[in-house]
Amino acid sequence: MTKSDQFKGYLFAILATVSFSNVYIFSKAALNEVHLIQFGFYWFLIAMLLNGAWAARNGQLQRVRMLNGPQLKILLLLGVLEILTNTSFYLSIHIIPDPAVTSFLGNLYPVMLTLGGVLLLRERFTLTESLGVLLALAGAFIISYTGGSTLKSMFIPGTLVVLFNAVMASSASLIGKVNIRKLSPELITLNHTVWLFVFSAILMAVTGKPLAIPSTAVFNIVVGAFLGPFLGVLMIYYSFKYIEASRSSIVQSLKGIVVLIGAWLYFGTFPLPHQIWGGLLTVAGVLVMTLAQARLLRFGKKAPQKV
Repeated sequence: MTKSDQFKGYLFAILATVSFSNVYIFSKAALNEVHLIQFGFYWFLIAMLLNGAWAARNGQLQRVRMLNGPQLKILLLLGVLEILTNTSFYLSIHIIPDPAVTSFLGNLYPVMLTLGGVLLLRERFTLTESLGVLLALAGAFIISYTGGSTLKSMFIPGTLVVLFNAVMASSASLIGKVNIRKLSPELITLNHTVWLFVFSAILMAVTGKPLAIPSTAVFNIVVGAFLGPFLGVLMIYYSFKYIEASRSSIVQSLKGIVVLIGAWLYFGTFPLPHQIWGGLLTVAGVLVMTLAQARLLRFGKKAPQKV
């Protein structure tokens, strides 16, 4: 990997981080006004149109005819995972009052991504990375812990939804990483939005939700759909072409701080003190983990490679 490739990979990761940080803000604003099903219908309709136009511009739509059986199976699997991932993601944003808290808990994603890379892609795992994982998990526990005595009352509502989302999102990312040279980022991203729009359209028809929504919700959905399902997802897959998926997360882990500032400016909300400390701990954990993977930080000897 050349320095030029590394620069491109990290640049795409930065753009993805900025885009996804704003998704928490604009999707939360829209979900405050419309039902989750209505939100998904318009959100992914716009994203599908944007991704379709981009794929057509780059000549990627012609490649659809050339897809073989194994590639179609990959797209089918990614589609199912994306439905589960995005449904749980936006549900967690809807459930948890402060988007900054949701974002900090979202740092479970790079933890799951790293663990998945170790188990499935045979990436190296060191003692330092183990420390990072423990820090991130401890931070997530501090954020979500309420002091209850039962499993239901022990964590804030939405915590298990975020955990489920992290598992599904890391699975989709690992599959995308493995197959990124077989399927272009444009096709993977378009597949992502088509599946999600079809799923949302079916839910709209089954539940009979009205098409009419407030103009302010339309604005938030248009801006958010451009930044997230289009620009953000596209940038993340482009970053995977040049750097390891786990390294891309070193930049993405900082999105919680951006969301923290954005949520305060946009909604006037601010997490509780222990949630801020827990959130910063998750950021520190992910940074330790990914810096170790980039060989910029290491304590002790390398742990045996796992398979």
